Amino acid sequence: MAGKQAGPRETSSRQCWSIGEVTITKIVENEAGFDIPTLFPMASIDAVLALPWLQPHFVTPAGGGIISVHALVVDTPSKRIIVDTCVGNGRDRAGWEHFHNLHTSFLEDLEDAGFPRESFDVVLCTHLHVDHVGWNTTLVNGNWLPTFPNARYLLNKIECEYWSAPRNAPEKHSFDEVQQLTFSDSVKPLFDRGLVDLVEGSHSVCDEVTLVPTAGHSPGHVSVRIRSQHEEALITGDIAHHPSQLAHVDWGILLDYNVNQAVETRQRVFSEVADKPILVIGTHWAGATAGWVKRSGSAFRLEC
Repeated sequence: MAGKQAGPRETSSRQCWSIGEVTITKIVENEAGFDIPTLFPMASIDAVLALPWLQPHFVTPAGGGIISVHALVVDTPSKRIIVDTCVGNGRDRAGWEHFHNLHTSFLEDLEDAGFPRESFDVVLCTHLHVDHVGWNTTLVNGNWLPTFPNARYLLNKIECEYWSAPRNAPEKHSFDEVQQLTFSDSVKPLFDRGLVDLVEGSHSVCDEVTLVPTAGHSPGHVSVRIRSQHEEALITGDIAHHPSQLAHVDWGILLDYNVNQAVETRQRVFSEVADKPILVIGTHWAGATAGWVKRSGSAFRLEC
């Protein structure tokens, strides 16, 4: 059964799950509370409190949301992979307080967990938003250099073309401005050094790991499927920022690239994994972070 040993083994800043011969380790950069109706305009506190399974991992007793920014290290027999590299330290993200000029211990936590930056073979980014690519690079003597010097960076071609396309000067402190800054300091330096492999559609990273297209939140968004010894897991990326979107697949966020496509993607993916022994690991899900999707009436819930 997939994830039969998948209960989280907690340490100071990480959790681990086993999928056959693959180990997946969560390394947290930051965890914070948030107002769910602010992130999801269609949501309400009453609707959140009507879902008791969200507590205690994903909401507070008062209905406040809990969200995590973390990376997932996927250790396979042949490759060590890091999926999404969070926000990163020392970035100019003015106007976005949760991302601006951070000083976290992320790299130290990664090494303390047994994953020195030189040991990675592959960096995967589910998409190129500010909180998924930051540690692709590190500032050294005024230059943004690759954080993982021995890794290839696998990026979706559609995603890269979209964010690298010429644009008019963005409004100050807008998401477009943040994304231009993000591409400049966290993505372009990788292209400049020839470290990027552009991929399209479904893509096999190794025998156990496959990228699957899940566009909607961004134009080239992908999720990550892991299969080993008849066990299976799915890393969501941002198809669902919070487990409440299982029960309300129509709850989108204002930053979704294509709102209707994002809803369709959530419905399709959750339908495909529901009531199956597939461990679903949320890229922004706090607390337990992972569980099994179960059908609940016409929607879904998460069983941790």
